[in-house]
Amino acid sequence: MITYREAMRQALREALDHDDRVFLMGEDVGAYGGCFGVSRGLLEEYGPERIRDTPLSESGFVGAGIGAALGGMRPIVEIMTGNFSLLALDQILDNAATLRHMSGGQLGVPLVIRLATGAGRQLAAQHSHSLEAFYAHIPGLRVVSPATVADARGMLWTALRDPDPVLIFEPIALYNIEDELPADAGAVNIDRAAIRRPGTDATVVAYGGTLRTALAAAEELAAEGIAAEVLDLRTLRPLDETTLLESVSRTHRLVVVDEGWRSVGIAAEIVARAAEHAYWDLDSPVARVCTAEVPIPYARHLEEAALPRVDAVVDAVRKAVR
Repeated sequence: MITYREAMRQALREALDHDDRVFLMGEDVGAYGGCFGVSRGLLEEYGPERIRDTPLSESGFVGAGIGAALGGMRPIVEIMTGNFSLLALDQILDNAATLRHMSGGQLGVPLVIRLATGAGRQLAAQHSHSLEAFYAHIPGLRVVSPATVADARGMLWTALRDPDPVLIFEPIALYNIEDELPADAGAVNIDRAAIRRPGTDATVVAYGGTLRTALAAAEELAAEGIAAEVLDLRTLRPLDETTLLESVSRTHRLVVVDEGWRSVGIAAEIVARAAEHAYWDLDSPVARVCTAEVPIPYARHLEEAALPRVDAVVDAVRKAVR
């Protein structure tokens, strides 16, 4: 058994061991061991040249990561929370994502940015929002979100092989979860979504922190004789549209669970693609279960009320089926 946090640390060790060009940089990643403890102990193992503490300047150190990537290195930049990434949005959008296009393919930015995302730990609004949709909107980026321990272990190495920037959104609420990890666990395919639970009555799409909610809802629905198929998107840009549409063609119903806000979000994009390409396969209206359209509250009972809940997913699937 291994935690999601430990799986991420294993992935970092593998990258540092296998490629001398790889280094980690960010706020408190060295002496402190990372805000969420992911890089604990790596400074002692690899030294300050490869585990670099940075000033509190997201625009500055993301820009340094872009420069290092252009110079032939393979930097991993850690941004403490997804909210803080907005301070580096100019670097990510106007530099990392555009340079290959603007240079006619002469320049690539093989940069990996790790971001803690989402709510569930009472960190209040400025540390808890799910902003994946902001970045999934931008051409030139790949956006992924590991929802399982195995994906936390395996996505980083695949991302480092990508010639273009990859953003890895790590749900804060998952760092302490445990699961079995095979001894030979390694890189995973980040091009395809994954069916985490097969079913025939409705497709429940989730990613990142909402996968566990979707799986819990499917378990509850199974007791009522409703077989929900749970699809883990894994990659938000580019979306694996093929696997999504194949699932909808089998189940004829669609419910999307998204920790982002309902308006103009990932769930809206999934629903739009289903309407465009699977309209005649649908036997009922699509449904979305999203975070309430408010800044994430600090109080635990309000935070829980704002987030997608198992009972809300169960209710949405029941309505779709009946």
